[in-house]
Amino acid sequence: MRVNHVNIVVREMQRSLAFYVGLLGFRVTFEAELVGEWIETVTGLPNVSARCVFCQPPGGGTRFELLEYRTPPGVLMPEDSIANTLGLRHVALEVDDLDALCTRLVSAGVEFVSPPALVPFPVAGVRKRLCYLRDPDGALVEIAEYVPESSPVPSS
Repeated sequence: MRVNHVNIVVREMQRSLAFYVGLLGFRVTFEAELVGEWIETVTGLPNVSARCVFCQPPGGGTRFELLEYRTPPGVLMPEDSIANTLGLRHVALEVDDLDALCTRLVSAGVEFVSPPALVPFPVAGVRKRLCYLRDPDGALVEIAEYVPESSPVPSS
């Protein structure tokens, strides 16, 4: 078994594409309109209509499926943007230069939950620095940089 994709429901597709493709460098790999009995059956939503865009991180890996529900429209639940809310809570992206990406995202007005922080212990000989930010609809995104335990790590 392996992860095929992660689904993120978005309010405005163009705004989300500006974030995931424009700022984070993902590339669009597939687009479709989702309508008809099959999607009504899968979602349990009558008369559902949605725009679907798959995009993939710059280094490959698991695709993100962005879905914009036209009918019925989705509802934003602010508690879902809090780290300790039960259920699927964030996606994590590994980057080569955390500080450079953070600087670029701050300049673009992205909302951060925290500045980068160093995990105080190594795992399997690797140190990790990470921070949380929010996508345009409030979904939590972790960006993390991993370096060998013996390498110097910025103190954040």
